[in-house]
Amino acid sequence: MTKHRHNFVEEYDGYVGFGFEREVDEATLICYLQKFSDDRLMALIRSRLSEEDMEALFEMISRLLKQYLSEAEYHRYFLGDEE
Repeated sequence: MTKHRHNFVEEYDGYVGFGFEREVDEATLICYLQKFSDDRLMALIRSRLSEEDMEALFEMISRLLKQYLSEAEYHRYFLGDEE
């Protein structure tokens, strides 16, 4: 059984753009993040990313996870641990 899903980007048919309204901004971020993390794109871009960009991306994601998730939520939603 898979632990992670990327269904939103496949099903969303609304506007993708940033800076117009919160709901569109949220949907746009989800689309960008799900597209960015696509296995084929990551296979292409990962060796091209600089060490600085990789570190900055890792640090930003880690900071956001720590800021907005409880430890239980981190394990359940990010790691995909069983309940």
